[in-house]
Amino acid sequence: MNSKFLTYFLVIIDWLSALVSWGAFYYLRKTNIENVEFSVNSSFYIGIAAIPLSWVFLYMLQGTYQDVRRLYRLKTLILTFSGTLIGSIGIFFIFLLDDEISGYQQYYSSVFLLFGVHFLFTFIPRLFLVSYVVKQIHNRKAGFKTLIVGGSDKAVDIFKEINELPKGTGHQFIGFININGIDKLLKDDLPYLGHIDNVETILRENEVEEVIIALESVEHDKLKRVISRIEGGDVRIKILPDMYDILAGTVSMNNIFGALLIDVNSEVMPVWQRTFKRVFDVVASIIALILLIPLFIVLAILVKTSSQGPVLFKQERIGKNGLPFKIIKFRTMYMNSEKNGPQLSSSHDPRITKIGRFMRKSRLDEFPQFFNVLVGDMSLVGPRPERQFFIDQIVEVEPQFLKLTKVRPGITSWGQVKYGYAENVDQMLDRMKFDLLYLKNRSVSIDFKIMLYTVLIIFKGTGK
Repeated sequence: MNSKFLTYFLVIIDWLSALVSWGAFYYLRKTNIENVEFSVNSSFYIGIAAIPLSWVFLYMLQGTYQDVRRLYRLKTLILTFSGTLIGSIGIFFIFLLDDEISGYQQYYSSVFLLFGVHFLFTFIPRLFLVSYVVKQIHNRKAGFKTLIVGGSDKAVDIFKEINELPKGTGHQFIGFININGIDKLLKDDLPYLGHIDNVETILRENEVEEVIIALESVEHDKLKRVISRIEGGDVRIKILPDMYDILAGTVSMNNIFGALLIDVNSEVMPVWQRTFKRVFDVVASIIALILLIPLFIVLAILVKTSSQGPVLFKQERIGKNGLPFKIIKFRTMYMNSEKNGPQLSSSHDPRITKIGRFMRKSRLDEFPQFFNVLVGDMSLVGPRPERQFFIDQIVEVEPQFLKLTKVRPGITSWGQVKYGYAENVDQMLDRMKFDLLYLKNRSVSIDFKIMLYTVLIIFKGTGK
């Protein structure tokens, strides 16, 4: 049961439901509320073109399409009811408020009719789809690729408990890893995939969707390090109940058909804000890439005439979930500046050209990264991406830095605004504190504040 296919299928169902419900509402309104002969006009055709897409966009903001396999009947009912209520009121003010009516009673009747028709046409197909998905999961024919961290008695107990439940919980176990390299009591039931030191590679190569951390009590001191290497990406983390006291205030309790696990929730941004953030990233990047063409031409000429070499500089950086990508910048250094290996730049770095020094202070060298944002490698706001060479050095001192690689990196960040470019690993650690603070408090409003400060730095040319 492919997740993407289900998502696309639900989007098509919702679009068709919105299309049919708008046509049915229009017909019923004309014939039963206004008591006139049914006919179509421009507002009908505008509605047919715009309203179904608007409904789909609203559902996307709700998070309905986040992972269709995780929907259940009650959640579907709540999402459909709240979405229909918000959408119906919005359509009323946009499309119906200026209509000629014989009395305000028709307004109320129209809104209730729109709500009722749209809710029924939307909820019934959704209910059938979600019921099918839930049945597949309960029958253990579908689920989420799950990895167990731990190989002791605790791991064996939770594995057997979940597998012996009368209904499937959605956990499709693909294997286990351990922390001490010794405990392998699960080897008769599951494949041994390796050591915790290779967890990022194991998660990526096996497309793991959920992780259950089953550690003994004496291993509690290792829990923080384990979670820091896993959390923040697209993988859901669950731990055993007796670990709750370690993460007090950061988890929520979930009863999964009798198997009590604690769901570690590291995502502080609501779904609608995450969706809005990505939509804004794409729209703003398209606009910026178009409007900044004259500036790009001027900067390209300045870079080309300042020293030999290409205008643009591409370098491998580590992006979301540890995946590498090529970051694009205007070249600010002379060619072969790292012939002796990776080096961080400093305030008076002789490798930087004169025009490069100006572009760095005003952040103009970062502007080509709007293309990185457009293709999904980066965001407008997020922790600055680093090279693997420096990440390895930082993690030896502070493993919490790995949390910054679990989200999409940004053109600008709170650490970049407050601290600027780092000249050594110690300064990278100092800047990391601001970015970790951002991760724990990120929101759309915080993003806009950071972008505003970045704009001020660009115009003042005060960047470090």
